[in-house]
Amino acid sequence: MKKWLVMVLTTMLVLSSLSVAFADNNGKGHGHDKRKKFKLGVEVLLEDQKELIEGKSVGLITNPTGVDQELNSIVDLLHNDSDVDLKALYGPEHGVRGSAQAGEYVEYYTDEETGLPVYSLYGSTKKPTPEMLEGIDVLLFDIQDVGTRFYTYIYTMAYAMEAASENDIEFIVLDRPNPLGGEAVEGPVLDDEYASFVGKYEIPLRHGMTVGELASLFNEEFEIGADLTVVEMDKWKRGMYYGDTPLEWVLPSPNMPTLDTALAYPGAALIEGTNVSEGRGTTKPFELIGAPFINATELASELNELKLPGVDFRAASFTPSFSKHAGELTHGVQIHVTDKEAFKPVKTGLSLVKTIHDLYPEDFEFRAENSAGVSFFDLLVGNGWIREGIENGDSVKKMEKQWEDDLKDFKEVREDYLLY
Repeated sequence: MKKWLVMVLTTMLVLSSLSVAFADNNGKGHGHDKRKKFKLGVEVLLEDQKELIEGKSVGLITNPTGVDQELNSIVDLLHNDSDVDLKALYGPEHGVRGSAQAGEYVEYYTDEETGLPVYSLYGSTKKPTPEMLEGIDVLLFDIQDVGTRFYTYIYTMAYAMEAASENDIEFIVLDRPNPLGGEAVEGPVLDDEYASFVGKYEIPLRHGMTVGELASLFNEEFEIGADLTVVEMDKWKRGMYYGDTPLEWVLPSPNMPTLDTALAYPGAALIEGTNVSEGRGTTKPFELIGAPFINATELASELNELKLPGVDFRAASFTPSFSKHAGELTHGVQIHVTDKEAFKPVKTGLSLVKTIHDLYPEDFEFRAENSAGVSFFDLLVGNGWIREGIENGDSVKKMEKQWEDDLKDFKEVREDYLLY
């Protein structure tokens, strides 16, 4: 009897081990298959459309996000490809290798890995000069965007498209996902009187488009006139957030460490236009919001009472290592996105600004106005009336109503440029 029981238990143990091993192997295979089916623009270019760049002198605008699914840099992929003549690199804000902080000047230099010249597009000129483009037949753009109007890489792309048009150079965008998905569109459309490098064209704060789609819209609607080709992704769907893809997250900039950061960014970054810390100098930029004068428990309670969709606020204290309130104990909230599809980042960001303004009117300040009476907050939000509305006690609901018609018009224009 004991011998029979031992045999049964042994058989069960063997079957269980085989089942686990099969499940592990099956899971690995499934993930690998998913990766093989999904293709980024760079992968489609090199695997299926290399004729677009063969026999041509290539200039590449990229940063650390310009990688394939195996995390190989496009710089190295092109440099090591005998069919490709890569001549020069061009770096946006933060540089080709991502080593510069926000707003930091990046000079001309030589890339240590390849020996190629690197021209800064975030220095004395944001637009490539004819000298920078000498001998270039085609410019490639491969940078991960974060789906927000004031993220500067899309304007680096636009200026480079202008330069390509003026110098008879082809321009190719290697498309990448919008991390926030391609369906939701939110926020005020830029008033062209407030155009700047954090908002060059009349698009809303959350535009719901890929960089390739934006390139086509910029090229046509704003008459850039570049000889533009968009190399589309394969198997990306509009409803996909970044986490729904097989891609690893690579920091697009030093203060965009995770996908959670990107989800909060379209609204939380409006805090940059105030004297409140947006969490730079912490491990949770744009998720931690605060100032020394804030009562964390009070602010969290007020914000949670608003019952904003898809988000909770936790009282939090932190000490930024740099930027606003560096070295000071700072109090505020951490933004916790609980439902990314219900979450409205712009409404949330404006609610944050308004609530802090209303609770602490003696201490809260918008960034100082320039000689034209424009604050950095105005440039970020894309108009002057929202700041005025907050100071006059208007509700966020009223603000949403005021931008509704412009947003509707944008959505209609946007439809003509959607690729997926």
